[in-house]
Amino acid sequence: MTESTAKAHRTVGRVTSILECVARQPGMRLHELAVALDAPKSSVFGLVKGLVSTGYLVETDGTYRLGPALGNLLTGGLPGIATAARPALEELRRRFGETVMLGAAVGDSLIYVDAVESEQPIRYSAPLRTRRPLYPPSAGKIFLAYWSARRREAYLKSVLPDEDRVQAAMDELDTVRAKGVALNRGETLPDVSAAARPILVDGEVVAAIAVAGPTTRISGRLPEIGDALADITSAVVKRWEASRRG
Repeated sequence: MTESTAKAHRTVGRVTSILECVARQPGMRLHELAVALDAPKSSVFGLVKGLVSTGYLVETDGTYRLGPALGNLLTGGLPGIATAARPALEELRRRFGETVMLGAAVGDSLIYVDAVESEQPIRYSAPLRTRRPLYPPSAGKIFLAYWSARRREAYLKSVLPDEDRVQAAMDELDTVRAKGVALNRGETLPDVSAAARPILVDGEVVAAIAVAGPTTRISGRLPEIGDALADITSAVVKRWEASRRG
């Protein structure tokens, strides 16, 4: 079979150039990217917003940096946190007998970067490094709860059918932020329920740990699981900080 000749594609070239430019700098603004690419700001604006929404870039006060998708989706990232969290996932599985996941936010999506599955015949099984919505999974609610109200509302309007549902979700996420625990009682799948808590480093949610299982088996234990997660996530942060100190 004759090999085809690779050809440059303008949009692909601009996207990869944006990522390469941002990788070389601690942060770049839109006009700097437009100059670097020799492209109209309007064209670059659409591309960077798309990269932010998919997690390949993050934006802070108009400055763009590389986002978590590069590590979490392409190379199974969060190596430090994932290593520190692994014993906690296994401990929770031993204690509750259910599947335990380590979740990360990638743009407007939730992905699980690690999981320890239940050994019971009927169990919840979560594919790794696969995009899923942030709402209503319990781990996704954790990330949404720490977003700004404006960003959170915009996201919820894109996934929920009406204003009443959006307002109810906003109120729920305020409670999640206040209590530090998120529950999912059969909202994603009727037969599956879960509880999750954040892993907080310097006030920032770097990951979330969730315990999930069949609703008939786990529903009554969700408050107990939520309490256990509080101690577990604190231990993960201490273990991670100790590993950084060497």
